[in-house]
Amino acid sequence: MKQMIDDQAASIESLLLDYARRLARHPGGRRAIIIHLSRLRPDNRRAHHIRIAANTFEALVKQFDGQIFLLQNADIVFVCKDASIAVIDDAIMRLRYLFGDDPLAAELDESAPDRFATWCDLERDYQEFLALAEEMYEREVKRKKRIAAIAGDGPREERKPMDPAALAELVGAVQRADLSNVLRRQSICAIMGDEAPKPVFREIYISIAELRDAIMPRRDIASDPWLFQHLTQHLDRRVLAMLRKNDEQALAHSYSLNLNISTLLSQEFHQFDQSLRAGARGSIVIELQKVDIFADLGAYIFARDFLKERGYRVCLDGVSEVTLGFIDRERLGLDLLKMFWTPDMADPLRSERTTAFREAIDRAGRSRIILARCDSEDAVAFGRAAGLRLFQGRHIDRLLSAAAAAGAKSRPG
Repeated sequence: MKQMIDDQAASIESLLLDYARRLARHPGGRRAIIIHLSRLRPDNRRAHHIRIAANTFEALVKQFDGQIFLLQNADIVFVCKDASIAVIDDAIMRLRYLFGDDPLAAELDESAPDRFATWCDLERDYQEFLALAEEMYEREVKRKKRIAAIAGDGPREERKPMDPAALAELVGAVQRADLSNVLRRQSICAIMGDEAPKPVFREIYISIAELRDAIMPRRDIASDPWLFQHLTQHLDRRVLAMLRKNDEQALAHSYSLNLNISTLLSQEFHQFDQSLRAGARGSIVIELQKVDIFADLGAYIFARDFLKERGYRVCLDGVSEVTLGFIDRERLGLDLLKMFWTPDMADPLRSERTTAFREAIDRAGRSRIILARCDSEDAVAFGRAAGLRLFQGRHIDRLLSAAAAAGAKSRPG
């Protein structure tokens, strides 16, 4: 496979420029496509997102004598020979779906220039492509000079990024440490009418910030997404082991766990599953990340079928207002969708999008959507107006605390 990926990031733009110059001798039948992931929102530009996006072109690399360049600003340049527009466009549409919760990927206005992808027919547009490669190279040179200048100003107090050695140390500490102090619970509640929130189940998770402060405060343990994912796999297994041994009655049922798909296929999950009492699985929700599902759809289907057969419920975590319209909940075999609240959902100036959004809610099922990150009363008001019933977030926590305090006062002392 002719794939040029340089994780050291030092020379990828120079490699692209050299390659572009060599194409001057034989541009026939070649197309170049630049995927502008640098224009996505920061939370969609993490390293694992970029690598999954690059993997979308793997089959085309093999089939059409292709080259892939992952640039330092997260853009992807893909060059191939004799591939039809339809084949390439299909790959780009899959990327739009992957990043469908980002306004950039959702743009499909044929009357305006495409800000997500730039096409170059090298027989016709070679000089334009060469100019773009030169611009990318110059931009990277300037970026490195800025970094060097900043580094020369003296030491900074920022946390150091993770590296494999630090990860190995952290994993060892996680395996030895008592994690009960950083194990957190947050209720998912039903709100009906004027009644107070009623807990339906609780999400159990490790507080990453508190774990970092307790074990490795001088490191940014989430700085490298690949190393962080490796860490989460170890955390998954520690949480499963803790739940298996925990005698706390509140953890016996009605909770959710956010797990990696690889964890579901592990011996640790099998042992956890075997430890559950009869009937308990039906009240346990397994939350899965969107990127994890679409990175390996076959592994997801296998894991989902196993969970369903055993009686668990499955939730897709991290759904947005935009991606909700693309997700066929029933076809994916999902019981629940967890959607993140953002204040612009309630923008009264976006009536057309609001209508489409509410239609998507109806298709997915109002009782099947959890509106999460509800940190204000506005979030709950919007969700209830849209017909949603399940809520999670800090505002819900405050409502539960207030209800508990009121109940305590009303009881005779």
